[in-house]
Amino acid sequence: MFRKILVTAAMLAAFGHAYAAVDVNTANEDALRGIKGIGPAKAKAILDERTAHGPFKDPADLGKRVKGMGGHTVERLQAEGLAVGPAGAAANAQTAASSQAKGTTVSADASKANPTVTVKK
Repeated sequence: MFRKILVTAAMLAAFGHAYAAVDVNTANEDALRGIKGIGPAKAKAILDERTAHGPFKDPADLGKRVKGMGGHTVERLQAEGLAVGPAGAAANAQTAASSQAKGTTVSADASKANPTVTVKK
């Protein structure tokens, strides 16, 4: 009985983690690297492009502006939890709302209009 409860809890935790979206327009390097398929070089390229030319409007904009990220790559990264553009903002807001209920904090950086979510472990 205990084993079944433990397995169920592990599966629920895995599914919850898989659906936690990382918004490309607000994420830091560590959050981007948490997405399967984004390493240190790709995370740096994304951050450099975002810093130089502003937020990404949509997945196609991300694919055009960051070298080595074509349409299929962006689609695969979205399946892994990367959010881009207006849909990403909605997912980020939903994640922030659920995080507040779980005891995490949401703070707004003065230099950014989008909130960032800090998870305390």
